[in-house]
Amino acid sequence: MTSIRIFSLALSLALAACAPVPQRAGIPTEWQASPNFNERKPNFVILHHTSDETVDQALRTLADPLRSASAHYLVGRDGRIIQLVDERARAWHAGESKWGSDTDINSASIGVELDNSGSEPFPDVQISALLRLLADIRERYHVPVANFLGHADVAPRRKTDPSRFFPWKMLADHGFGLWCDPPFAEAPLAFDATAALRALGYDTGDAGAAIRAFNLHFLPDELSSALTERSRGLLYCLYRKADR
Repeated sequence: MTSIRIFSLALSLALAACAPVPQRAGIPTEWQASPNFNERKPNFVILHHTSDETVDQALRTLADPLRSASAHYLVGRDGRIIQLVDERARAWHAGESKWGSDTDINSASIGVELDNSGSEPFPDVQISALLRLLADIRERYHVPVANFLGHADVAPRRKTDPSRFFPWKMLADHGFGLWCDPPFAEAPLAFDATAALRALGYDTGDAGAAIRAFNLHFLPDELSSALTERSRGLLYCLYRKADR
C-alpha cells in the first residue's frame, strides 16, 4: 500500500469517525445505519495546471472560500503531493464541463492540479510524482484508460490546461489516456470527424473549440480550430482504438 493510499485511507476513516448523524432540515427522521452501500466511485481523472508561479499561491487560491475553486490533489514542481479534498467529496475543479453524456464532471471525477504557470515545461520530478498518484488512483477505482483527461478536453470553450507542454504521450505510455503514434493512416473520405470527436467524448456544440482542445492534447504543434490531413488521420486512429 503506497503512502498516498495510506494517507487517503487514514483521512477517510477520520472523517467517518467524526461525521455527524445525517439530518434532514425541518423533517424529523430516525437514523438506522445500513451496511449495504458503497462509496461513490470516481470514473474520471481531470488534470489541470494552476496558472500560478508558486505552489503557495496555488494553495491560497484552492483554499480561499471566496474563490469557489478546489481540487482533490495539488502536485508541486518539486514532486510534493498535497491532498486538499477527501476523494469521497465533490471538489470544485472542472466547472461547467461535459464529456460524452456526462454534464457534471465534478461529481464523477478526481481533480489534480499541477503547480505550473501554463507557459513552462513540467519538471521530471513532478511528472514522476503524478504518475505515482495516478497509478494509486487507478488501482483503487479502476478508472478506464480513456478517462484520464485534461480540463481543456472537458471544457473546450473555456480552458486550455494543462497546456501544450504537458507530456500526454508519457502518461499514455503508462496507461493513462488514449494515444496513437505516427505515422497515421489516411482517414477515409467518408470519415465524419465531428462525429468521431463526439464519440471520443468531446462536446462538439462548438466544433472549432473541440478541435482546438483535441489538437492541444494530441498535436500541440498544430494549435488551430481546423483539422489537417495529419490530425484527421490521428483522430481516425484514436476513434478506432476507442471503439475496440
